[in-house]
Amino acid sequence: MTSHSHRQASFFGSRHASFSSTASLPGSATERPATSLIFGADEVADAAVADTGTCSTTVLVGKKSTLTTLLGDTAAVGKALGVGGEGEIEETPLSIVKAAFESIGGKSGSASTFVPMPTSGASGAGSGTIAMQKVAFVALPDTVTRNNHPLSVHSLTDGLGRVTPSKGDVRVVVATGGDEAVTAGSIGLAIAKAFPLYSRKTKGGKPRDDADRSIAVTLLDGSFQPIDDEDAVAAMAASAEGARLAARLVDTPPEELTTTAFAAEAAAIAEALGDSVTYDEIVGDDLFDKGYGGLHAVGRCAVEPPRLVMLTYEPETQTDETETIALVGKGIIYDTGGLSLKSKAGMCGMKGDMGGAAGLLGAFSAAVSLNSPHKLTLLLCLAENSIGPQAFRNDDILTMLSGKTVEVNNCDAEGRLVLADGVNHATRHIKDLDCVIDMATLTGAQLIATGKKHAGILANSVDLERRAVDAGLRSGDLVFPLLYAPELLKSEFKSDFADMKNSVKDRSNAQTSCAGHFIEDHLDPNYKKGYLHVDMAGPANKGERGTGYGVGLILSLLGAKGF
Repeated sequence: MTSHSHRQASFFGSRHASFSSTASLPGSATERPATSLIFGADEVADAAVADTGTCSTTVLVGKKSTLTTLLGDTAAVGKALGVGGEGEIEETPLSIVKAAFESIGGKSGSASTFVPMPTSGASGAGSGTIAMQKVAFVALPDTVTRNNHPLSVHSLTDGLGRVTPSKGDVRVVVATGGDEAVTAGSIGLAIAKAFPLYSRKTKGGKPRDDADRSIAVTLLDGSFQPIDDEDAVAAMAASAEGARLAARLVDTPPEELTTTAFAAEAAAIAEALGDSVTYDEIVGDDLFDKGYGGLHAVGRCAVEPPRLVMLTYEPETQTDETETIALVGKGIIYDTGGLSLKSKAGMCGMKGDMGGAAGLLGAFSAAVSLNSPHKLTLLLCLAENSIGPQAFRNDDILTMLSGKTVEVNNCDAEGRLVLADGVNHATRHIKDLDCVIDMATLTGAQLIATGKKHAGILANSVDLERRAVDAGLRSGDLVFPLLYAPELLKSEFKSDFADMKNSVKDRSNAQTSCAGHFIEDHLDPNYKKGYLHVDMAGPANKGERGTGYGVGLILSLLGAKGF
């Protein structure tokens, strides 16, 4: 297996940062072209303008009322569109731009047009070269309800995907309107999600050789001046990198992203992050020997062995505010359902059943890049739920790392088995642990409970629940609380032969909460602090592509700068 090349981020001074990524094709030295995201202030605004015969694109993004105000300031709109110097945009191109914007009839929407504009080499009207420039708008709603991000970042991502051409350099200018509730990190995430990385498309039987391109991003404050803040730029770059990594992993087919390949991705990231991060893993039958009965059973019959991958980060500077946090990710690289075999239609897309692990890996990488002050341990529970002579069976009784026994009554409820071992490891072995967070594409019922954009969360305290909801609103990785009532739901797992079954007897009785409580039941009994379960089966995907969900949520929970 040829490993995927890793994305690299570089920070140039304090004013802009860039991120580019290429995905290696297994069995080939050919690499996909890089789509670079460049985040910065005014000097970056011209970075994506090509002085060739090709047409550049500028996308203006903001609340509809904010964009209306912007278009009334000819100097500001001229600068946003890349007109050289401080000169105002001329009347003819401005009228064309305004007409396109006014064609957006509703409270939100998108539109585009082509405008004759001087290139960056021109000093003004009548000199230099005139080229057609595409100008597009993504107008966001002026008001949102209390459970949505204030800038409606999902609409931002969707609109940007509609108006941005598949080729050529692009300038994206986001007018924040000066709203302090709109974080730079959430905008970086929303933009990154519009530009996925993974592709195996070909042309003439060979990998498609599209040219490299840049997406240059500038934020404007309430006065339409570029936001030139080091923390904001770093947050956008790191969160975008993490989300695109997570989405790429979700999109990668399981013959490429095996448990071994996933572990190699994590190991490479650990090495790139430097001496503050250590890497360790437990593989294959060693899991069984050490008592990880759930993780081992789920993955034991696959070609590639199950793994518990562990990355640990120790910040150089620690204060009284430093917390010790464990991140535990479900990493089922493919879920056939095991011997509770899924249907033909139900199995397609199960390459994404490692979305929780992917999101947490992206979040961990971004948090370390941003010099998080918190001690972090990332646990990736990697397995393929396959079928074969060694597959675990319904009616088997597994002994978990917690020492509790589980009667299997659904081999397709495997995620909770691997996570149960993961959270027990965290609460048993991590010293002075303050909070354990697990993240998983766990139940289809989550979509019924909280929808496709909000993950369902189960928190063992009101404070932690509120903290998670607020983090979702700041980051755009939205969450909504599930019922927390373990004493009322525990009977759903009653077994005559073991301590519990792994699946509920009544699927109409808060089954998403039940699944989280199953995992919670395997915390070490001496652990008395925070527990947060995140079921993100819905928001992990948009259509057939991964979204990189979870990166922003974790960064916001950690209090990362820019969130």
